[in-house]
Amino acid sequence: MNREDQKRAPIYEALEKFRKQRVVPFDVPGHKRGRGNPELVELLGEKCVGIDVNSMKPLDNLCHPVSVIRDAEELAADAFHAEHAFLMVGGTTSAVQSMILSVCKRGDKIILPRNVHKSAINALVLCGAIPVYVNPEVNPKLGISLGMEVPCVEQAIKENPDAVAVLVNNPTYYGICSDIRSIVKLAHAHGMKVLADEAHGTHLYFGKNLPVSGMEAGADLAAISMHKSGGSLTQSSILLVNKGVNADYVRQIINLTQTTSASYLLLSSLDISRRNLALRGEESFAKVSEMAEYARNEINNIGGYYAYGKDLINGTSIYDYDVTKLSIYTLGIGLAGIEVYDLLRDEYDIQIEFGDICNILAYISIGDRTQDIERLVGALADIARLYKKDKAGLLSGEYIAPKVIRSPQEAFYAEKKSLQIRETSGCISGEFVMCYPPGIPILAPGEMITDEIIEYIIYAKEKGCSMQGTEDPAVEHLMVLV
Repeated sequence: MNREDQKRAPIYEALEKFRKQRVVPFDVPGHKRGRGNPELVELLGEKCVGIDVNSMKPLDNLCHPVSVIRDAEELAADAFHAEHAFLMVGGTTSAVQSMILSVCKRGDKIILPRNVHKSAINALVLCGAIPVYVNPEVNPKLGISLGMEVPCVEQAIKENPDAVAVLVNNPTYYGICSDIRSIVKLAHAHGMKVLADEAHGTHLYFGKNLPVSGMEAGADLAAISMHKSGGSLTQSSILLVNKGVNADYVRQIINLTQTTSASYLLLSSLDISRRNLALRGEESFAKVSEMAEYARNEINNIGGYYAYGKDLINGTSIYDYDVTKLSIYTLGIGLAGIEVYDLLRDEYDIQIEFGDICNILAYISIGDRTQDIERLVGALADIARLYKKDKAGLLSGEYIAPKVIRSPQEAFYAEKKSLQIRETSGCISGEFVMCYPPGIPILAPGEMITDEIIEYIIYAKEKGCSMQGTEDPAVEHLMVLV
């Protein structure tokens, strides 16, 4: 395909044609182009509810595409330099789970870093695969886990030659990249597939001077969050497949869990966003990189904060860095990241992506403007001036290496009892505990609960992190194996 082909948006074009036909609907959805729900029309507009339609012959079907959706997927594959692309309407959670379920079955081993998104471990609960964790090095100051080091992956492969796949975060939420090219070569040499979780890496396929993308590095499958840095609607993503993978089988796996009533609002947003990135992505992400670097310099000039970037690169645990990520260490002004997050929202009307124990992340994308960056920098300077305090007593670190006792599936479905959190030391967790965002589990089913983990959970709660994953909404009790 060429650039002219990328100017097409088959799903969007089919919807526009359909809209002009004024077809009388005796199908679902029941709001009938909004007539049955005027409040919805008021909120979203007539044009939006008018194209919230069901699959039909002229609009194709996501479960078994043969026309406009198939064309849109072929254009997406071409734009991302993949062999095949699947449009996903269940978010990147669905894409991550589909790629794991495509290569793993019950009892199979998969090598992965422990700082994975909960969707990856949820996939292990679903299929019964066994995790082999490559525990990443932690930056002791920033309290963040780094990338997988190639010698550590090599050791895991040698110790587990029967493993079927290696999963790599490319990049992490904080912008840190492993040497994915070398990991791919190593895994392929031992007959293992490589899966790239690129929830935070859509732009790597279009920007210049950014870390290598999963497909370019030779990964077999990659999950892409188009709605994060790609500009599509929330919950819309893409699953990319490289040469040598049976795409028809992957489609069957996707159809095990994906809705049979795919939203055409999400599908058309993927179609339009892919076209936008294919035609204008390079210049758009050049501006994003420029804005993020400008913000990084301005924030580092305030004093107390540390907006980190390429200066972290060490060629091993931080093989490369995604400069579009504006990750900022806040303990230097005596405030936990989540406290700065709350202040920015409550006092300055600025909503950032997340705050953890040590850091905040401001997500810079194609929709940002320089004046927004200025406002963020000004607010951070103000917070440093007004709220700075001694950092004594503040915890650092968001990663505690786990001890896996039972497989996630075994533990999730085992008989369990509820204990007050301080009584659980030495028990095996039967559920997840995590701060969301970023959604990296502090505890996963099957892992040993320690005093250190208990203190961390209580501290994160006290600081105001949004805790999730437990049956108890207040996270005062944990379900443990009997």
